Amino acid sequence: MELWRHAWHLVSRDEPLTPAQELLQLLQNPFKQTLTDGAIWSALGTSVGFTAFIAIAFSFVRPYNSVVYAPKLKHADEEHAPPPIGKGYLAWIPPLWKTTEKEVISHAGMDAAIFLRFTRMCRNIFLALGVVGCCILLPIYSTMNSDNTGNQKWFMRLTPSNVSDKPIWALVVTAYLFNVIIIGFLWWNYRQVLQLRRVYFESKEYQQSLSARTLMLNDIPKKYSNDEGIARIIDDVVPHASFAKTAAARNVRDLPDLIQQHDHTVRKLEKVLAKYLKDPQNLPAGRPMCHPSKKDPSYSTYPKGQKVDAIEYLTQRIKELEIEVKEARANIDKRSTLTYGFASYDDIAEAHSIAYALRKKKPKGATVVLAPKPNDIIWDNMPLTPANRSWRRTMINFWIALLTLVWIAPSAMIAIFLVNLSNLGLVWPAFQAQLSGNTGFWSIVQGVASPAIMSLVYLVLPTIFRRLSIRAGDHTKTGRERHVVAKLYAFFVFNNLVVFCLFSTLWNLISSVADKPQKAWDQISQFGTTLFISLCDISSFWVTWLLQRNLGAAVDLAQLWTLIYSFFMRKFSSPTPREMIELTAPPAFDYASYYNYFLYYSTVALCFAGLQPLVLPAAALYFSIDVWLKKYLLLYIFVTKTESGGMFWRVLFNRFLFGTILSNLVVFLTTWVHGDGVHTMAFASVPLPFIMVFFKIYCSRTFDHKIHYYSTRNIQKHPEGAMRKDPLRSVGLAHRFGHPALYKPLNTPMVHAKAQNILASIYKGRLSDGREAYSGDTMSTSGYSDAYVMNPMKAGKPGKMASLPGFEIVPESRLDFEYYKTRSEFAAEHGGGDIFGRSNDVMRPGTPGSLWNGSDPPSRSGSPTIPAIPRMDSPSTSRALSPVSDIGMTYPGGYSQPLGSPYGSEAAPGRSRSPFYAHGNDSGSNLVGNAAAMPVANPGARERSPLRAPGMLGGGPRGYGGLPQEEDLGPEHDPMQYNYFREARTSRR
Repeated sequence: MELWRHAWHLVSRDEPLTPAQELLQLLQNPFKQTLTDGAIWSALGTSVGFTAFIAIAFSFVRPYNSVVYAPKLKHADEEHAPPPIGKGYLAWIPPLWKTTEKEVISHAGMDAAIFLRFTRMCRNIFLALGVVGCCILLPIYSTMNSDNTGNQKWFMRLTPSNVSDKPIWALVVTAYLFNVIIIGFLWWNYRQVLQLRRVYFESKEYQQSLSARTLMLNDIPKKYSNDEGIARIIDDVVPHASFAKTAAARNVRDLPDLIQQHDHTVRKLEKVLAKYLKDPQNLPAGRPMCHPSKKDPSYSTYPKGQKVDAIEYLTQRIKELEIEVKEARANIDKRSTLTYGFASYDDIAEAHSIAYALRKKKPKGATVVLAPKPNDIIWDNMPLTPANRSWRRTMINFWIALLTLVWIAPSAMIAIFLVNLSNLGLVWPAFQAQLSGNTGFWSIVQGVASPAIMSLVYLVLPTIFRRLSIRAGDHTKTGRERHVVAKLYAFFVFNNLVVFCLFSTLWNLISSVADKPQKAWDQISQFGTTLFISLCDISSFWVTWLLQRNLGAAVDLAQLWTLIYSFFMRKFSSPTPREMIELTAPPAFDYASYYNYFLYYSTVALCFAGLQPLVLPAAALYFSIDVWLKKYLLLYIFVTKTESGGMFWRVLFNRFLFGTILSNLVVFLTTWVHGDGVHTMAFASVPLPFIMVFFKIYCSRTFDHKIHYYSTRNIQKHPEGAMRKDPLRSVGLAHRFGHPALYKPLNTPMVHAKAQNILASIYKGRLSDGREAYSGDTMSTSGYSDAYVMNPMKAGKPGKMASLPGFEIVPESRLDFEYYKTRSEFAAEHGGGDIFGRSNDVMRPGTPGSLWNGSDPPSRSGSPTIPAIPRMDSPSTSRALSPVSDIGMTYPGGYSQPLGSPYGSEAAPGRSRSPFYAHGNDSGSNLVGNAAAMPVANPGARERSPLRAPGMLGGGPRGYGGLPQEEDLGPEHDPMQYNYFREARTSRR
């Protein structure tokens, strides 16, 4: 307290203020914003003007840049493709008007439909509130204002700062009307969301999905952590349930980490080669160098701090990782299970009814919930015990709370100094001299620094909260996103609303108490009045702030960041083919960030609706514009990375109710301070928050179970159904809900086709050990002689040089997401293949082998070395990219895949020798020594049409990313598929 008193006396002196005194004075109100009489009109004009300008510019640019402004038109399949748009400048507007909500579900998904419904609800709510608030409160505040001096600004006359006693009854009545309007809209939209969920449940995709009929069991006791134990857990509680296909999770140990290292190393090699081979005709004088990876088991054998040849090291590292991954997959112990598993049923209604019956029970200590989609699961968190999750959640919440509190100081410093650099000059005399001498430069810095820093913080915050939520033990990505919405909303409301409004009032209170401790109680008793006046003073700032939000909505439509990033990547960087392909992919929509912004804007508007009714039409204007702009973005540009089926609604509903309750507390403060002397009006407003709480309970009990579950009653359609089950489908369950590390194909390094001819020579000029003739060495037969051999030719194309195996050679014409959209390595970050016709969760009931696991068939077993002779052909211009496996090719007893095949695994070379010298060569001798016997099964009339080279690092028939190298002729040519005997043979007769 002595410190505060001393500081206050320092500020109170009449002498010139020192920098420390200036800082203390600035801290009294760090978020103060000076508003002129024309500030609101200026904000309205610039907001609407710039939004209209960007919309017009977008209309002219859109027809000529469909890669950025309509990627889904190109990549989505026929069923999910958005309505076509003409080349006219305004042709993008009619589809937005004509597309219905059910069509939005088909084109963009359930999450997109819920997002647009929430945006429309906010628009309608604030339009209704704006009409009621402006028609009732504005006339009363203006005519009943007690300030007759004429010095009060016009927008301050529209606040209740100088209105008291009986006119405040109008605020109480309006508050009840506001609550009734909000309740009405929330109830109506809750019912509509329920109807949308029922439509979603009946959709073809949901009915055919495996996850819809599957239960996920967590925290299974060790005794029951096997396939039979999972069935026993459910049978003990629901004894009349039909037979379930069960699959216990297997312990994959360090396999996910190995695959992650492999993918990282592949990308690193691609980047090294992209820079080194940027101009193949003029290679840099020095070869690229890098430090060995610390995760490399042989890291200690390298000289400390010394770099190695990046190309050779990364190539060998990829080979070693591939061998480790293969060995790890082969050594997975099926008896080593984890504490979670899955149970699948034939009937969706039965699975949901069981989940509903067990929602509050823990049979044998296990929890039973509906299974999410496989690509929605955060697999690393699944084995966590309840105690571990609880401890992690507690610690993460502590760190988030600490971050929220700590951010107060940086936020205040930004508001004081970066918004107005002259304040920094007051406490830093040397900077004041610079500021006076370079006014123009520092004016630009002042205009850019604060928005840039705050924008960067708000871009980074969602990423921070996502990682913290993963650390907290969230099981699903969609659950993580809902938690991110909640955490972001709490952070924004506390730091940008509560602290913004209370900081100066609390600072002045503490300073006054420190200066005059004997009057501390009087100061505290006046806190409510001081806070109310402070809220009225800053209420007009929020009007201008909300009006300026329209600029953000217009910038989203213009996709400025995408255009700038793409331009700099192409012009000033050396992007890899993979990065170029990803640039053309439709980006994922950040639901968490946008939901947080909408909820935050709504909370601000609701809290100040009774103090400055102009915030209501300002918020209504924002949502009225954004509802159309976001509809275009979701239909034509963005995809939903992980579909939750509309499960964000309850999070949004609860936060909107919280914002309404917060506004009710502001009404209570106003009526307590400026009401009649006996606080009758304040007591009349007390029921408002409780009404909202009761409404929440009503909606939860009425709608939640129907929204979450397809059926809540256990209707057994086929009691004897277990006798008719197809046992092969349990295999599909174990594979589909197994850890992705068990079947995920490894990525293949991609190299641009312009570097194909020079690719071999960069590996020290020699690709064999120089011991055998006809080794495929493009330099010499021995490595030392002057006798040369010709380059191998491409099969079926005389005169064309064959590609070197192991790399995926990507021509310029194929640097497009369209050719790779069904491959898991690309689709995982861009909708999971759901809108591209390759859903990772769709099954055909009763048909074995019909599941697609979200990736190409795991038939690749190559290693990152260079076989002597390429066995596959280079890319063609065909767009047939579907993978083809070698199903149906079997060998008689005693025979196996030929040892000389370039697709088999090979021993790891020693570190002292190049990995390219560790392989034998069969191109010059023993040409039939390793030939395979005749196959037992007829492989069918499958003609092999060359598509692309497997690349350069020994990737086998699909490179080593599961890349299809052959034409996909469909399941009718595969004898292991059911249709082979039903349709294909009939058509061949």
